[in-house]
Amino acid sequence: MTPFQAPKGTFDLLPPDSAVYLAVRDALSDPARRAGYGYVETPGFEAVGLFSRGVGESTDIVTKEMYTLTTKGGDELALRPEGTASVLRAALQGNLHTAGNLPVKLWYSGSYYRYERPQAGRYRHFSQVGAEAIGAEDPMLDTELILLAVEGYRKLGLTGFRLLLNTLGDRNCRPAYRAALQEFLRGLDLDEETRARIDINPLRVLDDKRESVRAQLGGAPRIVDHLCEECKEYHEQVRELLTASGVAFEDDPWLVRGLDYYTRTTFEFVHDGLGAQSAIGGGGRYDGLSEMIGGPALPSVGWALGVDRTVLALRSEGVVLDLPAATDVFAVPLGEEARKALFATVAQLRRAGVATDIAFGGRGVKGAMKSANRSGARFALIAGERDLAEGVIQVKDLESGEQESVAVADVVEAVRGRVAAVKGQLA
Repeated sequence: MTPFQAPKGTFDLLPPDSAVYLAVRDALSDPARRAGYGYVETPGFEAVGLFSRGVGESTDIVTKEMYTLTTKGGDELALRPEGTASVLRAALQGNLHTAGNLPVKLWYSGSYYRYERPQAGRYRHFSQVGAEAIGAEDPMLDTELILLAVEGYRKLGLTGFRLLLNTLGDRNCRPAYRAALQEFLRGLDLDEETRARIDINPLRVLDDKRESVRAQLGGAPRIVDHLCEECKEYHEQVRELLTASGVAFEDDPWLVRGLDYYTRTTFEFVHDGLGAQSAIGGGGRYDGLSEMIGGPALPSVGWALGVDRTVLALRSEGVVLDLPAATDVFAVPLGEEARKALFATVAQLRRAGVATDIAFGGRGVKGAMKSANRSGARFALIAGERDLAEGVIQVKDLESGEQESVAVADVVEAVRGRVAAVKGQLA
């Protein structure tokens, strides 16, 4: 065993568990892909200012959790703690917003990094699938994204999640609410660090998870009581569209999420089977973020869904994903000539789209058949010198035990047909 270990708060994804994570990523991103969202990939690190200006200098993410570094050239960089700011930066840099086809719809998947206290569901290196719609202000767009996330969860068989919904108003109505909230918070018994947030961004106090703080927030003013008519109408349209789509939600007047860029629609998906770390995904509208990072006014909305927490949610419900076998066919050569012949057949099967593996290392038939059974393959190809002399390969069904001699020239098509038939039955 190597003396080196994965850093604290991180973990390695290894087979067979890694197949579950891949399946979750595919299921969560599939609805967005089918809704016209194109794939975007951004660097794992960005300029520190992109996050301090966009995510917010008063957030825990920026003040406590961001991994930062200084390059040899003196650049201040940060490992990305979230995806939205990076994706918007990339869209602006690529001038996607000038092509005339708004909104720009993008989806992404990747790793993100925050220096947090490790616990179940909260890691320092975590994986998310995200989707962003940039450049349009429309309640239907907010609703579309929520529906896409719901579809992704349902596609996985997840049922125990809840959708929390709120609105944070906009630049017209939020100042009055901010002043009312500040006045309320200044009358509470808060520590010095929390009191400093009252002046910088009082909404951050509402997002405080400590019980000593939350116990004092019961009488706090609610944003829904301070909305302008435009924000009231916008939020009501989102609620009506969700209801018409058959998606249940819970109005949560205290939902602000942990980032400074949100405006209007804010939502979170929670799962009660995860304990303290119950959020499995969330997002909202961020109409002013583009201007915060130096771009033009581009009203936008998006979400990020946690892959790690979704896996934990599936486990808490006892959901076992129906994953295809990594290998459909396993070749067992008996002797050197058979190794060469079956190796060529394996290559042909792979080119034909059949997942195929072969016993390496010159193992005997007993050890090779054990490998075939462990591989999860449905069929084994077995050949020795006598088989090759007769121009055949033995095709064995590892489930039924039935075995048949097939001409070498016909084996690729024969095996491909058998595999397709089995998968057709399973479908």
